[in-house]
Amino acid sequence: MIRVLIIEDDPVITRMLNDNLTYEGFEVQSISDGNRALAAVRAFAPNLVLLDVMLPGLSGFDICQAISQGPQRIPIIILSARSQSADKVQGLRLGADDYITKPFTVDELLARIHAVMRRTTGRLDIIDLGEIRIDFATLSATKGKRIVEFTPREFDVLRLLSLRCNQVVTREELLRSVWGYSEVPLTRTVDHFIARLRSKIEPDPRHPQYLQTVYGDGYRLTLKRRDWVHGS
Repeated sequence: MIRVLIIEDDPVITRMLNDNLTYEGFEVQSISDGNRALAAVRAFAPNLVLLDVMLPGLSGFDICQAISQGPQRIPIIILSARSQSADKVQGLRLGADDYITKPFTVDELLARIHAVMRRTTGRLDIIDLGEIRIDFATLSATKGKRIVEFTPREFDVLRLLSLRCNQVVTREELLRSVWGYSEVPLTRTVDHFIARLRSKIEPDPRHPQYLQTVYGDGYRLTLKRRDWVHGS
């Protein structure tokens, strides 16, 4: 499920966005205070941010820049009544993926969301981890001619890490995206899971080459471009 964080101080617009996006199958949270926006991004780990420019506290432009400079690639769509070309250019230069001028229709917003997600999520069909080839299209894995058994959840974790290769994916995001938690519990589930996954993909699990721990943050799958057999 795609998680959308709405950062908007107009309660009417927030309610409209929340109701329509929830109906369309998104998981939605909202916040109206710019000063609390970055903490909400860290806690919710959204797949997409809908961001107003004029906010109490930190401005939308400042929030956009901070998110774009963070360790995770989070798509941003700015929603603003400011329609001047200079404002649009500033938002896009600061890292926004799209800029929609208010008022807008729900159909336009949904089309823009899907377009941004297609551009930013990308796709990897096959990756090579040393001698192991992971095929996400067929959900199969091989080492030479030998089949390596992976569970559906192991494929899901590897897919998410592959799409964000060389970037940190937090434990919280893994728990939300793969395990389906809406509230993140205190648990070692991800750490134990990663240890078992390393035993399958790493030549030496005690000294991982591919699936690396970023202490205090999460995990990173390290891939080089030649390991992306098919991708976009």
